[in-house]
Amino acid sequence: MPQTFSQMLFHLVFATKHREPLIQPSLQEALYGQLWELTRQQGGELIEIGGMPDHVHLLVQARPTLAVATLVQRLKGTSSFWLLERGLKPLGESLWQRGYAVFTVSASSRERIRRYIRNQPRHHRDRSSRDELLLLLRKHGITIDPERLDED
Repeated sequence: MPQTFSQMLFHLVFATKHREPLIQPSLQEALYGQLWELTRQQGGELIEIGGMPDHVHLLVQARPTLAVATLVQRLKGTSSFWLLERGLKPLGESLWQRGYAVFTVSASSRERIRRYIRNQPRHHRDRSSRDELLLLLRKHGITIDPERLDED
């Protein structure tokens, strides 16, 4: 083929260290804007972002040259520094947990995942972020010891 064709969508989820509710409404819009711009700078497109005070969900469209691990590292590192500059006290070397979850998304599921991310407060009326992550992992066939979710 004379050129590369791709359609790569990823649903990313990462949580604050110790699941502390650090992303208060007063910071949320600015943080989401920062993550939007950081994704663009890395060569991705942030399709949707949402979350709760202790975690964020992102739907990212990426080029084949963009490594997801590199994107997440830069998003978490730069946004952690950005939040610390705005007065959040460090809980360790980062404000985010070390790990993250990433799921591939088909083009046909794009709008459903966008709605899911947009409606995080509704999902968390009856379910903690930890329980939500366990459910997502199970839906995607990922087996994990639930106790490992609390490791930093």
